[in-house]
Amino acid sequence: MPVGLEAAITGTIDADTVWSEALAGCDAVVHLAARVHLMQDTAADPLREFRTVNTEGTLNLAQQAAAAGVRRLVFLSSIKVNGEGIPPESAGTGPAACHAYTESNRPAPADAYAVSKWEAEEGLMALARTTDLEVVILRPPLVYGPGVGANFLRLIRLAGSGVPLPFGAIDNRRSLLYLGNLVAAISHCLTHPAAANQTYLVSDGEDVSTPDLIGRLATLMGKRAWLPPMPARLLGLAGGLLGMGPELQRLLGTLVVNSDKIRRELSWQPPVSLDAGLAETVRWYRQRQQPVMKHTG
Repeated sequence: MPVGLEAAITGTIDADTVWSEALAGCDAVVHLAARVHLMQDTAADPLREFRTVNTEGTLNLAQQAAAAGVRRLVFLSSIKVNGEGIPPESAGTGPAACHAYTESNRPAPADAYAVSKWEAEEGLMALARTTDLEVVILRPPLVYGPGVGANFLRLIRLAGSGVPLPFGAIDNRRSLLYLGNLVAAISHCLTHPAAANQTYLVSDGEDVSTPDLIGRLATLMGKRAWLPPMPARLLGLAGGLLGMGPELQRLLGTLVVNSDKIRRELSWQPPVSLDAGLAETVRWYRQRQQPVMKHTG
């Protein structure tokens, strides 16, 4: 069944946001807005700031949606609700499947952002038990694609720079999710009857090591990756001295998502492969690097 899409500007998202205009005539809602994870948060009370938008703002929207007769709400949460994965020094201790997160894992949010998302999930499921609103929760890993920023954008730049990157000894695994695959999963969850009041982990389905990811990106950039080996422990020490410990932890550690549940219950498959998603992302990146020609006359 085709789904009509409409956007409405509401301004600040918190416990007092009025959603009546945006919800008018809506059958389903996709809630993507959030105060996102920050590597260097300058807020005096980060947890309070995250809760204001991600927990209280989300539950306020859901309560108003239920009152307005909305049938279903799809909430984009985060794999960080499950945890932060395992550190680089432990990444090569067994097959990726041994470390994969599933929906049955006990939540282990480690920072304020993840806590706020987990509290929103709990509140949404409690609301679903007492109203007619159906809730679907998606926990994606790192999402990449055209428009990507932050660490993945820096990784593309590094892969295309040709400079040596000392990651050749890293034996980790990372799950990723292409933007187009996320959109496809959301669309599936909007209409599939079995998705009601379920939580799903979703990924591209192909886990990749950091050296392999850099190699693929470099090839797409027309470069050859130069990856001299350096032990993960030494990399961690160097990163700590440079104030880049958390970034390296995420880049070099293992974080694997088992997305069997959504594939089994909803017969969902990611329509775009990892290689195709990376190619589209690099194509976007290279296009944005091209100088804009200006004509004067």
